[in-house]
Order: sequence, then C-alpha cells, then structure tokens
Amino acid sequence: MTLITNKAHTLGDWASLAIQKHFEKFLKHEANVLKDKHPEDLHQMRVGMRRLRSAITGFAPAIDLPKPAQEKKIGNIARILGELRDLDVLREALEKKYQPTLPGKEKKSLDKVLSQLDKRRAQAFAQVKTTLEGDAYQSLKQSLTKWLKQPSYHRIAHMPIQEVLPDLLSPQVSQLLLHPGWLVGTEVKDGEIHILQDLSPAMVEQQLTEDGPLLHDLRKEAKRTRYQMEVFSDFYGETYNTYLEEVKRIQSILGQIQDSFVLAEFMTDSLRSEMKSHLPNLANQLTGANYQSWQEWQSIHQRYLNPETRNNFRAMILQPNAEITQ
Repeated sequence: MTLITNKAHTLGDWASLAIQKHFEKFLKHEANVLKDKHPEDLHQMRVGMRRLRSAITGFAPAIDLPKPAQEKKIGNIARILGELRDLDVLREALEKKYQPTLPGKEKKSLDKVLSQLDKRRAQAFAQVKTTLEGDAYQSLKQSLTKWLKQPSYHRIAHMPIQEVLPDLLSPQVSQLLLHPGWLVGTEVKDGEIHILQDLSPAMVEQQLTEDGPLLHDLRKEAKRTRYQMEVFSDFYGETYNTYLEEVKRIQSILGQIQDSFVLAEFMTDSLRSEMKSHLPNLANQLTGANYQSWQEWQSIHQRYLNPETRNNFRAMILQPNAEITQ
C-alpha cells in the first residue's frame, strides 16, 4: 500500500506510512547483511527494525497486526541482529581507537582478545543467517507485506491524528521522566535533589560500578522516547525538535558509558582476569573516557532535574502544530 503524506489525515493513515517506511528500510539491507561485507548494512537493518518496533508500539491503539508481525516477534529478531552489531562496534573501538595507543606488550594481549572476538562474531553471524533464513523472519515479511496491502485497524484509527497525538506521546515521555536513573549521582538535602559535584575519576568509577545498569536502562528509555518522538516530528515545531535532540544526546552520552563497560567486561572475560593486570594503559583510558562522559552528562542531568524543563516538555507534547508542514 502506498500513501502520499499530504493525503494522510487519520491515525490509521500515519500508522501505515510509518510501518511501510521502516519495513522497506530494513528490507533494503537484508541481502547485504547476508553477504556480510559491510558492517554498516547490519547497522542500518537493525535501526530499521528498531524504528519499526517503535512505530508499532506508538500506533498500537490503532493497528490490528497479524501475530507474526507483532512487536515482540520483531524484537526477537532485532535482538539477534543486535548481538552481532555489538561485536562489530566492540572490534572497531578496540582496533581503531585503542590498539594504536598501546605499548607493544599490551598490543599482544589485545591481539589475543581480538582473535577470541572474531570467533564469537563468526558464531553470531551464523545465528543471524539462520534467523533471516528461518520461518519466523519469513513469516514477518509475508505478514507485513499482506497487511500493508490491506491494513486492518481498530476503530480509534479513524480519529484525526492531531487530536490524539498527546495521548500517544505522553505515556512514553512520562516513562522517561519517571525513570530512577535520573537520581544516580545525586543526594537529597532538606527535601531537595542535588547533583554530586567535583567527583574524582575514582569516585565516578565507583558510581558507575554501582549504578551502571540503572543508567543503561535510562539510556534504553531515552532511545524508546527518541524513536517514538521521531515518528511524530512532522506535527511539532522547533521546541519539539530541541527536546528531541536532547533526548538523542542523553542516549549518546549514556551509550558511551555503556560501551566502555561492555568493552571492559568482554576484556575481563577474554583474559580471565582483571583487565588492569594485562592492559593497564587500556584500563586507564577507559576510566578517563568514563570520566569525560560523566562530565558531559552533568549539564543535561541538571537540566532534566529542573522542574521547569520537565513541565515545558510535558506542555509542549500537548500542543501539536495546527498545520503540518510538508
């Protein structure tokens, strides 16, 4: 089914447009992913599937999808793609960012780790290939293709899109703002929340060791919020885009911290001992990178603990543009 955006008025119309767009995006990269020549193809296919999931979640009240094409099924496939993608990101960081900076002895230790990483990647690619050639993925494609030719909607799909936008977006924004990860690195004094100041690199590392999983979960919430906001960006103006860019920044900064922890965990697992024992220079670089990311985090962290920022975010969601700019 092909829809022209300037003829899309209802919730159902826009649901079909979004699903079609992201479905076509991940299909475009499927053949090259199976050839396994360029990591970027895998990245783009994974992004397409993530955004398809977000569109399906965002428009869930309006759409009646067949079981093989439901969000959970897509999530299972995206997770397998993600495991391979994570290994590609890890290898690129080790090989291009860190290895050239290490002394000879540490480079030899890192070569052993890279060899293990390649073995794990081969296993992960085999799983991706099996998945993309398997029944669940083929059923997903067939089901979505059929649905797009003749979409099935719930009654609410007939509502004008602008009348229901706040109801679609507000729950996800609330999930983001209510996440306990905002309180990592803070203290409560006299009933007020204050961000801990002037932490040393060692203190930051301790904070991240204790609460890293919470920040990682906040990052995932930011990512879900970002993808859902992007689905509806046509309906809002400059303030909306400013908040969207900040949500992207939250995801990016917390992603840098998470990447460092994944790298350190992989190194420890591969070396079967603490990374500092074999790769002290690399360990120090990761500590420094975490400290820098923590400093970047402070400003946006402070902004989103400000009640005015949070109130303005909520209020903006309630006021989509009167007209859509095409």
